[in-house]
Amino acid sequence: MLDNAPRGTICIEDLEIGMTRSLRKTVTDRDIELFAEVSTDRNPVHLDDAYAQDTIFEGRIAHGMLTAGLISAVIGEQLPGHGTVYLGQTLTFLGPVRPGDTVEAVVTVTDLDLAKRRVTMATHCAIEGKKVLRGEAVVLAPSRKFD
Repeated sequence: MLDNAPRGTICIEDLEIGMTRSLRKTVTDRDIELFAEVSTDRNPVHLDDAYAQDTIFEGRIAHGMLTAGLISAVIGEQLPGHGTVYLGQTLTFLGPVRPGDTVEAVVTVTDLDLAKRRVTMATHCAIEGKKVLRGEAVVLAPSRKFD
């Protein structure tokens, strides 16, 4: 690892296919309100109980991108960690996340391109083992070598 790399950062040279990291977070009403404020996405399906009750979800749900942000947290904090730069992310939303749900975000290294410092990872989020989001991320990982 670089001498100045944050503790816990895994450089591209130390990554291996199959490495996995995850986090768990219970999504709160406050999380949804803050995400609406920051993103300016005030869709009432996220914020208005009465409105959301009459939708296909039959109740309020978290923003899909709030859930996807948990994947970003795993990548930016754990695997590879600080200094990682997102290059791309695909997302397929499979089910709703509701206030009070505990979401597990998981990333797994599936491919490494050492020459380009690129890491491809399978990504998903699940509630009680049931996937609510899946995708693939491509990132630029930190390196011990200087460009």
